[in-house]
Amino acid sequence: EKSEVSGVVAKADIKPKSIYRAKKWSDEVENLYRFQQAGYRDEVEYKQVKQVDMVECWPETGFVKKLQRKDNTFYYYNKQRECEDKDVHKVKVYVY
Repeated sequence: EKSEVSGVVAKADIKPKSIYRAKKWSDEVENLYRFQQAGYRDEVEYKQVKQVDMVECWPETGFVKKLQRKDNTFYYYNKQRECEDKDVHKVKVYVY
């Protein structure tokens, strides 16, 4: 049994209802790209796995700044867009 570290654990195992691939770049797609590079589905899964309430973001852009992978190494991201047009179609968007 999991102890309730936070509301994140209480909502554990939220499964997406559907999934589609991104067609054009947006702020949301940028952040999904960052989570997926680090090995997570999205922010929901990251918060479940790492049991954190907050993800570190750049205040200027709102993009994810730093993520911890499942093997505990860190990914650091730039303030600017990193997901190029050619990679947009690789991003999976999950619908809850």
